[in-house]
Amino acid sequence: MGDTAARVAVAVGSELMPWQRQVLDVALELDDDGGFLYRDVTLTVPRQQGKSFLLLVLALTRALADPGQQVRYTAQHGSAARQKLIDDWLPVLKKSPLARYFKPRLTSGHEALLFTNGSTLGLVAGTEKSGHGSTVDLGLLDEAFAHPDARVEQSIRPAMLTRPRAQLWICSTAGTMTLSPYLWGKVEAGRQLVDAGVNRSSCYFEWSAPDDADPGDPATWRACMPALGTTITADVVAADFRAMDTTEFRRAMLNQWTTSRVDPVVPMDLWHRLTDPESSALDPLTFAFDVTPDRSSSAIAIAGRREDGASHIEVVDHRPGTGWLAERMAELVRKHRPSAVLCDAAGPAGSLLADLERVDVEVTPVSSKEHGQACGMIFDAAVQGTLHHRGDPELAAALDGAVKRPLGDAWAWSRKSSSVDISPLVACTLAMWGAQTVTRSTPQVISLQDEVARLQAERQGPEPVRPPSNLPVVTFTPF
Repeated sequence: MGDTAARVAVAVGSELMPWQRQVLDVALELDDDGGFLYRDVTLTVPRQQGKSFLLLVLALTRALADPGQQVRYTAQHGSAARQKLIDDWLPVLKKSPLARYFKPRLTSGHEALLFTNGSTLGLVAGTEKSGHGSTVDLGLLDEAFAHPDARVEQSIRPAMLTRPRAQLWICSTAGTMTLSPYLWGKVEAGRQLVDAGVNRSSCYFEWSAPDDADPGDPATWRACMPALGTTITADVVAADFRAMDTTEFRRAMLNQWTTSRVDPVVPMDLWHRLTDPESSALDPLTFAFDVTPDRSSSAIAIAGRREDGASHIEVVDHRPGTGWLAERMAELVRKHRPSAVLCDAAGPAGSLLADLERVDVEVTPVSSKEHGQACGMIFDAAVQGTLHHRGDPELAAALDGAVKRPLGDAWAWSRKSSSVDISPLVACTLAMWGAQTVTRSTPQVISLQDEVARLQAERQGPEPVRPPSNLPVVTFTPF
């Protein structure tokens, strides 16, 4: 039905761009029985490329080509869907030759275009029951990056079961890994289908830049923006690149998946240059731990000085929940005898202080002021190149998604506003601060047997006295 869609586009007021025509030619391909080859269609493309016009043409094509078609559209929320239908599409259609084939229904909550052949273009709410009790021939899930889960899809699919030419379209620009799990699942599945050469039932379209592409290079834009040179210009894209956060530019304009929607506090290319797989810290080490606000995971980190005087940070444990942390920390303390164990006692980790006391782990609480100092310290060390890490993936992911919160004249990591689990980053930050500011004598273990043998050797007596074998091991702290 690609030819039909192309004629509808002209009637609405514009010819299809090549990429739009490609999508409609493929997605609306028919089998020998007149049904669609593809029941499911997924489309991801950068913003401002003409996706909205493509969906309008698609909806009109399906509504006009066959009588009694039920088309349903939804966006990130109900008000956005209503705005698209009533404020964006309807004024254009009223000025087109197609105006005589429909009339609008503007009743709040029941907005729709009612066609003279019995077809309807209406809206669907973003709830699990929004599609129940009706039939759907074409479901359009737009801005799918904002859908938290599959509830809308689950409401529409049962309404499509009895319709012989039903299709479900899922369309969007890329989201973030944390906030857009529904769309990310569709993208992964679509890429796998393409790689496997599957050409029935589902089809997948994606225009995006490779993850390692230079976001400021016009060649990158030309490779992934199908409307560049037609409806948008390179000058406009360049202006957006200068005005937007790089992370948001990559997501919105290059259709790249990111961890968050803001630029990392420490640029990731700089962070990766600080990677040293052989890096390690000298004794004594400093430990710190942190917990996510919802208590879904916890992290333990260490920090200390390297032989070259630079700082070393490392995530030593990161697991779901909190029940494991006290015993694990006690085990690490017995093994490494750190100079201190720290946590932000005013944060979610503060609730574990009683558990740690029961296993004889003494914790040094970090105040809000000290937390701000710690964040400034790790930022300065990263920028100055005096900080090294082993490339822990969970630490990189935390930094990529972490955002700042004001703390007087300073700032601290925001657990609430960050789009990822930042407990590994907070733990490393506090551990590094403790390694440079907390001083404590480290217990030393002395074997009395070895000490007696050493003294005897110094005397060089003719008949050395063998020390008793049952002397105890004594722990003392030097002044």
